[in-house]
Amino acid sequence: MIDDMYLKPGRFIESDDLQVITFAQQAVGRETGEIAKAVRIYEAVRDQIAYDPYDRLSRPEAYSGKRALNRGRGTCISKAALLVACARAVGLFARIGFADVRNHLASPRLVKANNGDVFRWHSYAELYLNEKWVKATPAFDTELCKRCGIQPLAFDGLGDSIFQQYDKNNRQHMEYVQNRGTFVDVPVDAVIATFREHSPGLLDDEYVNAGAFSAEVLVR
Repeated sequence: MIDDMYLKPGRFIESDDLQVITFAQQAVGRETGEIAKAVRIYEAVRDQIAYDPYDRLSRPEAYSGKRALNRGRGTCISKAALLVACARAVGLFARIGFADVRNHLASPRLVKANNGDVFRWHSYAELYLNEKWVKATPAFDTELCKRCGIQPLAFDGLGDSIFQQYDKNNRQHMEYVQNRGTFVDVPVDAVIATFREHSPGLLDDEYVNAGAFSAEVLVR
C-alpha cells in the first residue's frame, strides 16, 4: 500500500495550485490510463518548460515547481518538482528523487561555477505505475537537446528514464556517481547547504547574471 503522502501537495510541489492543475489536465487531455497520463505529463514538462540552470539557487523559491511553470523555464529540481506536482494533481502517486552526476560535457562556465564536473542534487521524478516506482527525468527539453547534439530523453512509463549516457557523437555525457534518495518534497535546506559547501559559485549573483541561457553554456 502506497502512502497517500505521495498524493498531497507540498511547499515546492504545489499540486493543489490551480495553474498546476490546469497545466496537468491540459497535458493529459482525454487519456485515462495511468501510464498514458504519466507520459503525457512528462513530455509537457520536458518540452514546454525550458531547461535553465541559471537561477538564484540561494533562495528557496528557486526550487518551486509552480514557479518553473509560471516562468516557462526551470532547473532540473524545479522541473522535477513540477512533474511530481502534475502527477499528483491527476491522481498519480509521485515523489522527487536526487542523485549526484558527473557531466563529462559540461561547459567550462558551468564547471567553474560548480567547482568541478560532479553536479550534486541532480533531480528526477519517481512515479508509481504498474505497481512499481519508475524514474522520469524531464530536465533537458527537446529543443535544447537538438542544439546540443543530445538525444532527448524519452519516458514510456514502464522503465526508468534517468540520463543521456552519450551524445549523438558517442561522447560520454552523464554518469551517476551517488544516489541521494527520494523525498516527499524538495529538501531545500539540505540542497542549499550542499551548494554552499561544495559549489558556492552556483549561489553567486555573478553566476546568475552571466546566464545567457543557451546551448553554448550547457555543453562544450
